[in-house]
Amino acid sequence: MRKVQSIILWAVITVCVIGLITLPVNLQTQLIASTTVVSLMAIIKILKAGGVWRLIALAFGTAIVLRYVYWRTTETLPPVNQPENFIPGLLLYLAEMYSVMMLALSLFIVAMPMASRPSRVTARKLYPSVDVFVPSYNEDVTLLTNTLAAAKAMDYPADKLTVWLLDDGGTLQKQNSPDVREAEAAIARNQILSTLCDKLEVNYLTRAHNQHAKAGNLNNGLKHSKGELVAVFDADHAPARDFLLETVGYFADDPKLFLVQTPHFFINPDPLERNLRTFDWMPSENEMFYGIIQRGLDKWNAAFFCGSAAVLSRRALETTEGFSGISVTEDCETALALHSAGWNSVYVDKPLIAGLQPATFASFIGQRSRWAQGMMQILRFRFPLLKRGLSFPQRLCYMSSTLFWLFPFPRTIFLFAPLFYLLLDLQIFTASGGEFLAYTLAYMLVNLMMQNYLYGSFRWPWISELYEYVQTVHLLPAVISVMVNPRKPTFKVTAKDESVAVSRLSEISRPFFVIFAALAIALGITVYRVYTEPYKADVTLVVGGWNLLNLILAGCALGVVSERGEPSSSRRVKVRRRCEFGMGGTWHPASIEDVSVGGTRLQVFNRALSQSDLSAEAAIRFQPHGGGEPAMLPLVIRRVEPSGDATMLGCQYQPKGPLDHRWIADLIFANSAQWAEFQQSRRRNPGLLRGTIWFLGLSIYQTHRGLLYFLLGITRRRDGKPGGGNSQ
Repeated sequence: MRKVQSIILWAVITVCVIGLITLPVNLQTQLIASTTVVSLMAIIKILKAGGVWRLIALAFGTAIVLRYVYWRTTETLPPVNQPENFIPGLLLYLAEMYSVMMLALSLFIVAMPMASRPSRVTARKLYPSVDVFVPSYNEDVTLLTNTLAAAKAMDYPADKLTVWLLDDGGTLQKQNSPDVREAEAAIARNQILSTLCDKLEVNYLTRAHNQHAKAGNLNNGLKHSKGELVAVFDADHAPARDFLLETVGYFADDPKLFLVQTPHFFINPDPLERNLRTFDWMPSENEMFYGIIQRGLDKWNAAFFCGSAAVLSRRALETTEGFSGISVTEDCETALALHSAGWNSVYVDKPLIAGLQPATFASFIGQRSRWAQGMMQILRFRFPLLKRGLSFPQRLCYMSSTLFWLFPFPRTIFLFAPLFYLLLDLQIFTASGGEFLAYTLAYMLVNLMMQNYLYGSFRWPWISELYEYVQTVHLLPAVISVMVNPRKPTFKVTAKDESVAVSRLSEISRPFFVIFAALAIALGITVYRVYTEPYKADVTLVVGGWNLLNLILAGCALGVVSERGEPSSSRRVKVRRRCEFGMGGTWHPASIEDVSVGGTRLQVFNRALSQSDLSAEAAIRFQPHGGGEPAMLPLVIRRVEPSGDATMLGCQYQPKGPLDHRWIADLIFANSAQWAEFQQSRRRNPGLLRGTIWFLGLSIYQTHRGLLYFLLGITRRRDGKPGGGNSQ
């Protein structure tokens, strides 16, 4: 009876909503209604009302969005008998409907995301055996050493923990390559890594052939190991000491659990953060996914494997014959297969690893192209909406995750749609200036406000649009290619530990300057048409405003592709840790101020040091996080700065062997609390108005910087000098 009453109630509500959406009203009434809803949403936001009020605000916004969709569908499409207007008009309409659909899926997933789970460290009782897989292909030995040392140092019973380096760079296939240089490199790599693993007491494993890329490498690890659980870390993802203690306990709670996924935290900025200088005070791009979306997916038992920083059940993997490898995104594909087989997942919202992001814009685009192509392959071969075994919410969650990567299509249409009117005088959107104001502007404001409600402290205004734009230019052909030939993409390893030695324009920056020039010309045409065609000024101003918004995004993107020169991709992390500084057989009290993967900055007391001590060998002693005897790490002094009664030293690590990397890992990666503190320090919501003003200022500066790099690049090429840009 209660179920019938519920169905009747929802049916009545649906009829009422449809009635309100389709109610014919005049333009003035619509404008008043839109203004009222925007004001109510703003008041609720200003008062910081959460819970039910948050849902009420989102419901108000949804009503405006649906009203816009109805108006857009019934009154704005060009006549079918005008194909020159109708075809681009229909493309624009479909792009807008895609955005509305993705907004609806986002609301379903993250309107009320699951709260972060409490720490499990103090609740540990059982210790299942764990195999730790570190798949590798062509990564630097030092990078691998730090990751393996950190994995080996995790707080877990030694007899229950086995660390494996799964090396796909030293396979027999590569050692026997007809390319002598490749063969010699593979043989040398095999020998070096075998020796390294022996000293670190880590298992080294390679295979005969490089089949199925990372998925095949992981499956080879499964064949040679026998732990109840499998932890996976990318070669540049070093775990904190408490990683396993925070994750393995969930498997005792649920026998049908196949995955515990944790966030990917990065100690270096991505190219946008580095070139825009936002890393230290604005949330990173991936924090929206790991801070909100994964928690929303977790609510519906749809949090998926992200390729690293996760623990999986061997028993579950065996039911699907290991890691899936049809697509180049084996992680999401594996999770989809296991979810559809009735297994469950858990997401732990705590950074427990520290990794490296691509440092150059080209590598960043290469990584995102693989993600986009892999998700398109999953959409093509697995089609989650019809995947047997998934619950309906899981189907929607996976559809959201895969359909998101179609964004290059609508983003391209939104970019060029104003030009159809300004340059070609095509009427692809039949509406007056007043209707634009009452419907379209209200829809845009509500859309921005809803995004701010959902992601405010994790994604600042206009940053999503910027990230999508800079990716669209190169992802569009990548997505089209996988649609035409879905089996064509192959797994390509993302470059690790890169650096940009000198300031320069990215090698793939040219399209961004061409687009900026086209939009700037269109801005000039807007001014001209307003002056020469005053009778159409209302529509011209609206379309010109749209083009101006695109120009602001395109100008900011010029700064993104203007690579700032930095000596290293590594970042310094503040730690404030007591130690002793030793030099010449004498030890002095000191503190470790910050650390990076290459060195540390010390504050030394009771010791007078000068520039004559540069390049001198020294050491530090400190207490490891795991306790026991003090650790000693060799250093070389690179910089000396007097500071009152103390001396600040910039030092470079000088490890005498692989075992010294245990202490480097302890300094940088062991304490997960420092990552959480750093993330929280950046999570603040500037609000829609302040965020928009900030982004406008950022765009103006980055447009200037990008054009300056471009002009200097032309000058240097004319003078026969390499590169472009400057040292800003």
